[in-house]
Amino acid sequence: MRNITLENGFNCPLPINNYDTIQLAHGSGGRLTSELIDEMFVKTFGNEVLNKMEDQASLKLNGNEIVFTTDSFVVDPIFFPGGNIGELAINGTVNDLCMNGATPLYLSVAFILEEGLKISDLFSIVLSMKKAADEAGVKIVTGDTKVVNKGQCDKIYINTSGIGVRNSEVDISASNLKVGDKIIVSGTIADHGMSIMTSREGLSFQNDIMSDTVSLNDLVKSMIETTKNIHAMRDPTRSGVAATLNEFAKQSDVGININAEKIPIKPNVKGACEILGIDPLFVANEGKLIAVVAAEHAENLLQIMRAHRCGKDSEIIGEVVNEHRGVVVKKTILGVEQIVDLPLGEQLPRIC
Repeated sequence: MRNITLENGFNCPLPINNYDTIQLAHGSGGRLTSELIDEMFVKTFGNEVLNKMEDQASLKLNGNEIVFTTDSFVVDPIFFPGGNIGELAINGTVNDLCMNGATPLYLSVAFILEEGLKISDLFSIVLSMKKAADEAGVKIVTGDTKVVNKGQCDKIYINTSGIGVRNSEVDISASNLKVGDKIIVSGTIADHGMSIMTSREGLSFQNDIMSDTVSLNDLVKSMIETTKNIHAMRDPTRSGVAATLNEFAKQSDVGININAEKIPIKPNVKGACEILGIDPLFVANEGKLIAVVAAEHAENLLQIMRAHRCGKDSEIIGEVVNEHRGVVVKKTILGVEQIVDLPLGEQLPRIC
């Protein structure tokens, strides 16, 4: 890490490799994203809430605990197999809220529209957002609209923020992992990322891969009703399962072992990953979650998850260990152990 000195005398930290400008990889969810956030944003804005580094903030107001989150969506293409940018924005924000046990209630929506965007496309996106919000049981209560000159953005960008009420009976955090805990994934991985990748212009696929975008709050509700011993939970979006597990290992100072044979993945998704030379562990998901639960409750929780439409392909894929703290290790089908690190570069930009 090195610093540059600004005209006002402040030192500005730069991410690794001495980049003087922002790279696409800074938005990938991998190592450069992590270092940019840690070294610039957290060091500048840091406080007792932000420093927890969850996907949402738990705030106490007049004795009540509310949860707040925000997210931006720049996915390309804006319509993709299984969804579009609008429902993706709703589902992604709802999922960030419920990953610590909160009940999502209200959303804001802000649109940045490019001059020349088809009104019919915008209306289709808005209708899908309404449908997704209704299915998740949330209301869109405020928003903003801006229009920029043609070429100043790519059709449409959407920012959403959300507010929910936290369940005080649970304590779900990336810093709560305990040795012996089991790691559960709620279904097949890499569906969303490969749907986007294989539908991009310039990639020739007969595309039958569908995005998994969906709101997970009803699944989470069922899980919490089953056991309050869920220690951590997160939806593995940018940089996929690999990034989420690395964040868990780092924030809880534990090791994580996963078994490649147990990781659910659809054959067509696996085939596309092999053709493109991409590890599905590093591919974005938009309708799956990873839960870390006390070992004695894992099998019961797994069955409850499999009974829900959003968790029918759930699997226990690994466990928390005392060895190699801060590191994720995968046992391959051949029995070889490999370190699963954060990706450095960007596999494909604008995946969500």
